Amino acid sequence: MTDLTQLEAWRDALLKARYVGLRIVEYDGRRVSYATDAEMATALADLERRIAAAQSGRVSQVRIQSTKGV
Repeated sequence: MTDLTQLEAWRDALLKARYVGLRIVEYDGRRVSYATDAEMATALADLERRIAAAQSGRVSQVRIQSTKGV
């Protein structure tokens, strides 16, 4: 899995290109071309979800409590 710093770098590169009005993003020697702003927004949303998941960590223990309702 990609680490948090890499995800943030990709997000920053995508945001910078979007704000300037470019549809081509370059990072780590790779070039990605987007056809529409909607595609860029979808990619940004995916990166934000991945960043949030990486920052939250994993749940190591789940406790369940229930009653019969009587």
